[in-house]
Amino acid sequence: MAKKSSSKKKSPVKSGKKQMTETQEFEIMKLVLDKFLWLGFIVMGFGMYLALKGDLMDGLWYLLSGAVLLVVFMVVIIKEYEIWK
Repeated sequence: MAKKSSSKKKSPVKSGKKQMTETQEFEIMKLVLDKFLWLGFIVMGFGMYLALKGDLMDGLWYLLSGAVLLVVFMVVIIKEYEIWK
């Protein structure tokens, strides 16, 4: 025997999760994004190492890809920050 679903809206149930303040969210975002910035600079540093070692074209490609990585993350940061505000 199937139960009929009611069309009434249920009252919001409080979850056991605590809400973070804006300051806490910002601090966590800084911690996460710091890792991505390190990744971009490591890629660029490896490119600089290759360029100085003598493999100029490969080094320039790594430098370019590291710069693109940093720009992409910058765009993501700006979009997410504007959505939160």
